[in-house]
Amino acid sequence: MQDFETTAIHIIPSYALHLSTVFTETGVDPRRDTKLKIAFLGAEPHSENMRRKIEAFYGFKGFNSYGLSEMNGPGMAFECPEQNGMHIWEDNYIIEIIDPVTLQRVPEGEEGELIATTILREGMPILRYRTKDLTRIIPGPCPCGRTHRRIERITGRTDDMMILKGVNIFPIQIEKRLMEIPGVGINFLIVLDRENYNDQMTVKVEVQREFFGGDLHQLEVLRRRIVDELRSDILITPKVDLVEPDSLPKSEGKAVRVVDNRKD
Repeated sequence: MQDFETTAIHIIPSYALHLSTVFTETGVDPRRDTKLKIAFLGAEPHSENMRRKIEAFYGFKGFNSYGLSEMNGPGMAFECPEQNGMHIWEDNYIIEIIDPVTLQRVPEGEEGELIATTILREGMPILRYRTKDLTRIIPGPCPCGRTHRRIERITGRTDDMMILKGVNIFPIQIEKRLMEIPGVGINFLIVLDRENYNDQMTVKVEVQREFFGGDLHQLEVLRRRIVDELRSDILITPKVDLVEPDSLPKSEGKAVRVVDNRKD
Protein backbone atom coordinates (compact mmCIF):
# COMPACT_ATOMS: atom_id res chain seq x y z
CA MET A 1 0.00 0.00 0.00
CA GLN A 2 2.82 2.37 0.82
CA ASP A 3 4.92 1.41 -2.22
CA PHE A 4 2.04 1.83 -4.69
CA GLU A 5 0.37 4.70 -2.81
CA THR A 6 -2.86 2.72 -2.83
CA THR A 7 -6.03 4.80 -2.43
CA ALA A 8 -8.74 2.12 -2.74
CA ILE A 9 -8.89 -1.50 -1.61
CA HIS A 10 -11.36 -4.35 -2.08
CA ILE A 11 -10.93 -6.62 0.92
CA ILE A 12 -12.50 -9.39 2.98
CA PRO A 13 -13.74 -7.87 6.28
CA SER A 14 -12.09 -10.46 8.55
CA TYR A 15 -8.78 -9.91 6.76
CA ALA A 16 -9.13 -6.13 7.11
CA LEU A 17 -9.35 -6.62 10.88
CA HIS A 18 -6.45 -9.07 10.87
CA LEU A 19 -4.41 -6.56 8.88
CA SER A 20 -5.16 -3.92 11.49
CA THR A 21 -3.14 -5.95 14.01
CA VAL A 22 -0.25 -6.04 11.53
CA PHE A 23 -0.38 -2.26 11.17
CA THR A 24 -0.31 -1.91 14.95
CA GLU A 25 2.56 -4.38 15.43
CA THR A 26 4.70 -2.69 12.77
CA GLY A 27 3.97 0.82 14.01
CA VAL A 28 2.33 1.88 10.75
CA ASP A 29 -0.68 4.18 11.05
CA PRO A 30 -2.94 3.76 8.00
CA ARG A 31 -4.38 7.24 8.52
CA ARG A 32 -0.94 8.86 8.56
CA ASP A 33 1.29 6.51 6.62
CA THR A 34 -0.91 5.44 3.70
CA LYS A 35 -3.08 7.19 1.13
CA LEU A 36 -6.10 4.91 1.65
CA LYS A 37 -9.38 6.74 1.05
CA ILE A 38 -12.02 4.08 0.48
CA ALA A 39 -12.64 0.34 0.84
CA PHE A 40 -15.09 -2.15 -0.58
CA LEU A 41 -15.88 -5.00 1.80
CA GLY A 42 -17.23 -8.35 0.65
CA ALA A 43 -16.89 -12.11 0.14
CA GLU A 44 -18.24 -13.04 3.57
CA PRO A 45 -21.17 -11.98 5.78
CA HIS A 46 -20.22 -9.32 8.29
CA SER A 47 -22.08 -7.18 10.79
CA GLU A 48 -22.51 -3.42 10.84
CA ASN A 49 -20.34 -3.26 13.95
CA MET A 50 -17.51 -5.02 12.13
CA ARG A 51 -17.80 -2.46 9.32
CA ARG A 52 -17.65 0.40 11.83
CA LYS A 53 -14.58 -1.09 13.55
CA ILE A 54 -12.80 -1.24 10.18
CA GLU A 55 -13.77 2.33 9.33
CA ALA A 56 -12.66 3.61 12.74
CA PHE A 57 -9.24 1.99 12.49
CA TYR A 58 -8.40 2.91 8.89
CA GLY A 59 -10.14 6.28 8.79
CA PHE A 60 -12.00 5.63 5.53
CA LYS A 61 -15.53 4.72 4.49
CA GLY A 62 -16.12 1.02 3.91
CA PHE A 63 -18.82 0.07 1.42
CA ASN A 64 -20.41 -3.36 1.19
CA SER A 65 -20.11 -5.20 -2.10
CA TYR A 66 -21.60 -8.41 -3.41
CA GLY A 67 -20.62 -10.84 -6.12
CA LEU A 68 -20.22 -14.48 -7.07
CA SER A 69 -17.45 -16.25 -8.96
CA GLU A 70 -20.17 -17.81 -11.11
CA MET A 71 -21.49 -14.33 -11.96
CA ASN A 72 -18.18 -12.67 -12.96
CA GLY A 73 -16.93 -12.24 -9.40
CA PRO A 74 -17.30 -9.02 -7.38
CA GLY A 75 -19.57 -6.55 -9.06
CA MET A 76 -23.17 -7.74 -8.83
CA ALA A 77 -24.04 -5.10 -6.27
CA PHE A 78 -22.43 -2.20 -4.43
CA GLU A 79 -23.45 0.27 -1.78
CA CYS A 80 -23.89 3.90 -2.68
CA PRO A 81 -22.81 6.77 -0.37
CA GLU A 82 -25.98 6.21 1.69
CA GLN A 83 -24.50 2.91 3.00
CA ASN A 84 -28.01 1.52 3.24
CA GLY A 85 -28.27 -1.51 0.98
CA MET A 86 -26.42 -2.61 -2.15
CA HIS A 87 -27.70 -1.58 -5.57
CA ILE A 88 -27.98 -4.52 -7.95
CA TRP A 89 -26.63 -3.80 -11.43
CA GLU A 90 -29.98 -4.57 -12.98
CA ASP A 91 -28.78 -3.83 -16.49
CA ASN A 92 -26.72 -7.03 -16.12
CA TYR A 93 -28.69 -9.22 -13.71
CA ILE A 94 -32.27 -10.21 -12.95
CA ILE A 95 -32.73 -11.04 -9.29
CA GLU A 96 -35.47 -12.78 -7.31
CA ILE A 97 -35.88 -13.65 -3.64
CA ILE A 98 -37.41 -17.07 -2.90
CA ASP A 99 -38.26 -19.20 0.08
CA PRO A 100 -35.38 -21.75 0.11
CA VAL A 101 -37.77 -24.54 1.18
CA THR A 102 -40.84 -23.96 -1.01
CA LEU A 103 -38.86 -22.28 -3.83
CA GLN A 104 -41.68 -19.75 -4.20
CA ARG A 105 -41.04 -16.02 -4.48
CA VAL A 106 -41.47 -14.08 -1.25
CA PRO A 107 -43.07 -10.61 -1.06
CA GLU A 108 -40.74 -7.66 -1.50
CA GLY A 109 -39.10 -6.82 1.79
CA GLU A 110 -39.11 -10.38 3.16
CA GLU A 111 -35.88 -12.32 3.58
CA GLY A 112 -35.12 -15.35 1.46
CA GLU A 113 -32.57 -16.88 -0.88
CA LEU A 114 -31.19 -14.71 -3.67
CA ILE A 115 -31.71 -16.07 -7.19
CA ALA A 116 -29.79 -14.50 -10.08
CA THR A 117 -29.99 -14.62 -13.87
CA THR A 118 -27.42 -13.09 -16.22
CA ILE A 119 -28.69 -10.88 -19.04
CA LEU A 120 -25.68 -10.01 -21.17
CA ARG A 121 -23.37 -13.02 -20.80
CA GLU A 122 -23.05 -14.95 -24.05
CA GLY A 123 -20.37 -17.56 -23.39
CA MET A 124 -21.96 -19.06 -20.29
CA PRO A 125 -25.35 -17.56 -19.47
CA ILE A 126 -26.79 -18.62 -16.10
CA LEU A 127 -30.53 -18.86 -15.51
CA ARG A 128 -32.13 -18.62 -12.06
CA TYR A 129 -28.97 -19.56 -10.20
CA ARG A 130 -29.49 -20.43 -6.53
CA THR A 131 -26.83 -18.42 -4.69
CA LYS A 132 -27.70 -19.86 -1.23
CA ASP A 133 -27.19 -16.32 0.12
CA LEU A 134 -29.90 -14.94 2.38
CA THR A 135 -31.01 -11.33 1.94
CA ARG A 136 -34.04 -9.23 1.08
CA ILE A 137 -34.98 -6.52 -1.40
CA ILE A 138 -35.21 -3.17 0.40
CA PRO A 139 -38.55 -1.59 -0.56
CA GLY A 140 -38.75 1.97 -1.81
CA PRO A 141 -36.38 4.34 -3.62
CA CYS A 142 -32.90 5.13 -2.38
CA PRO A 143 -32.19 8.72 -1.30
CA CYS A 144 -29.14 8.71 -3.58
CA GLY A 145 -31.44 8.83 -6.63
CA ARG A 146 -30.38 5.56 -8.24
CA THR A 147 -33.28 3.48 -9.52
CA HIS A 148 -31.66 0.04 -9.39
CA ARG A 149 -33.15 -1.97 -6.53
CA ARG A 150 -31.19 -2.56 -3.35
CA ILE A 151 -30.57 -5.75 -1.43
CA GLU A 152 -29.73 -5.81 2.26
CA ARG A 153 -26.36 -7.06 3.47
CA ILE A 154 -26.05 -10.85 3.32
CA THR A 155 -27.13 -12.29 6.67
CA GLY A 156 -25.92 -15.83 6.05
CA ARG A 157 -26.23 -18.77 3.74
CA THR A 158 -28.76 -21.54 3.56
CA ASP A 159 -25.89 -24.03 3.82
CA ASP A 160 -23.97 -22.51 6.77
CA MET A 161 -26.95 -22.53 9.05
CA MET A 162 -26.26 -24.53 12.21
CA ILE A 163 -29.03 -26.53 13.82
CA LEU A 164 -28.34 -27.02 17.51
CA LYS A 165 -30.91 -28.49 19.88
CA GLY A 166 -33.62 -27.62 17.39
CA VAL A 167 -32.52 -24.00 17.04
CA ASN A 168 -31.40 -22.52 13.70
CA ILE A 169 -28.29 -20.39 14.16
CA PHE A 170 -26.11 -18.46 11.72
CA PRO A 171 -22.49 -17.49 12.52
CA ILE A 172 -23.34 -13.87 11.64
CA GLN A 173 -25.72 -13.79 14.63
CA ILE A 174 -22.86 -14.65 16.96
CA GLU A 175 -20.48 -12.24 15.28
CA LYS A 176 -22.97 -9.39 15.53
CA ARG A 177 -23.38 -9.92 19.28
CA LEU A 178 -19.65 -10.29 19.93
CA MET A 179 -18.76 -7.12 18.03
CA GLU A 180 -21.10 -5.15 20.30
CA ILE A 181 -19.32 -6.18 23.52
CA PRO A 182 -16.41 -3.98 24.76
CA GLY A 183 -13.23 -5.95 25.30
CA VAL A 184 -13.87 -8.51 22.54
CA GLY A 185 -11.10 -8.83 19.95
CA ILE A 186 -11.36 -9.37 16.21
CA ASN A 187 -11.54 -13.13 15.84
CA PHE A 188 -13.72 -15.96 17.09
CA LEU A 189 -14.33 -19.63 16.37
CA ILE A 190 -17.44 -21.76 16.89
CA VAL A 191 -16.75 -25.41 17.72
CA LEU A 192 -19.61 -27.93 17.62
CA ASP A 193 -19.23 -31.26 19.43
CA ARG A 194 -21.53 -34.13 20.32
CA GLU A 195 -21.28 -35.78 23.72
CA ASN A 196 -23.59 -38.67 24.61
CA TYR A 197 -25.88 -37.69 21.71
CA ASN A 198 -26.07 -34.15 23.05
CA ASP A 199 -24.89 -31.30 20.83
CA GLN A 200 -22.61 -28.74 22.46
CA MET A 201 -21.40 -25.36 21.23
CA THR A 202 -18.15 -23.77 22.33
CA VAL A 203 -17.39 -20.22 21.23
CA LYS A 204 -13.70 -19.35 21.43
CA VAL A 205 -13.34 -15.58 21.59
CA GLU A 206 -10.18 -13.52 21.27
CA VAL A 207 -10.17 -10.60 23.72
CA GLN A 208 -8.23 -7.39 23.65
CA ARG A 209 -4.69 -7.60 24.97
CA GLU A 210 -5.25 -5.42 28.03
CA PHE A 211 -7.63 -8.04 29.42
CA PHE A 212 -4.74 -10.45 29.86
CA GLY A 213 -3.03 -8.33 32.49
CA GLY A 214 -3.62 -10.70 35.37
CA ASP A 215 -7.11 -9.60 36.47
CA LEU A 216 -8.94 -12.92 36.42
CA HIS A 217 -12.10 -11.39 37.84
CA GLN A 218 -12.31 -8.98 34.92
CA LEU A 219 -11.94 -11.86 32.48
CA GLU A 220 -14.68 -13.84 34.20
CA VAL A 221 -17.04 -10.87 34.13
CA LEU A 222 -16.44 -10.53 30.40
CA ARG A 223 -16.93 -14.25 29.82
CA ARG A 224 -20.24 -14.26 31.69
CA ARG A 225 -21.46 -11.24 29.76
CA ILE A 226 -20.67 -12.96 26.46
CA VAL A 227 -22.57 -16.07 27.57
CA ASP A 228 -25.58 -13.99 28.59
CA GLU A 229 -25.58 -11.90 25.41
CA LEU A 230 -25.33 -14.95 23.15
CA ARG A 231 -27.99 -16.87 25.08
CA SER A 232 -30.43 -13.97 24.70
CA ASP A 233 -29.93 -14.00 20.93
CA ILE A 234 -29.50 -17.66 19.91
CA LEU A 235 -31.70 -19.11 22.69
CA ILE A 236 -29.20 -21.73 23.83
CA THR A 237 -26.36 -21.43 26.36
CA PRO A 238 -22.96 -21.87 24.71
CA LYS A 239 -19.70 -22.56 26.48
CA VAL A 240 -17.41 -19.56 26.04
CA ASP A 241 -13.61 -19.77 26.17
CA LEU A 242 -11.66 -16.51 26.22
CA VAL A 243 -8.32 -16.71 24.42
CA GLU A 244 -5.44 -14.35 23.82
CA PRO A 245 -5.30 -12.05 20.78
CA ASP A 246 -4.01 -13.67 17.57
CA SER A 247 -4.21 -17.16 19.09
CA LEU A 248 -6.99 -18.51 16.87
CA PRO A 249 -6.13 -19.82 13.39
CA LYS A 250 -6.11 -17.27 10.57
CA SER A 251 -7.36 -18.21 7.12
CA GLU A 252 -5.93 -16.73 3.93
CA GLY A 253 -9.36 -16.50 2.32
CA LYS A 254 -12.79 -16.28 3.85
CA ALA A 255 -12.77 -16.60 7.61
CA VAL A 256 -13.45 -20.10 8.92
CA ARG A 257 -15.99 -19.49 11.66
CA VAL A 258 -17.32 -22.99 12.38
CA VAL A 259 -15.63 -26.30 13.13
CA ASP A 260 -18.24 -29.08 13.27
CA ASN A 261 -16.91 -32.17 15.03
CA ARG A 262 -20.31 -33.86 15.27
CA LYS A 263 -20.73 -37.26 13.73
CA ASP A 264 -24.04 -38.58 12.46
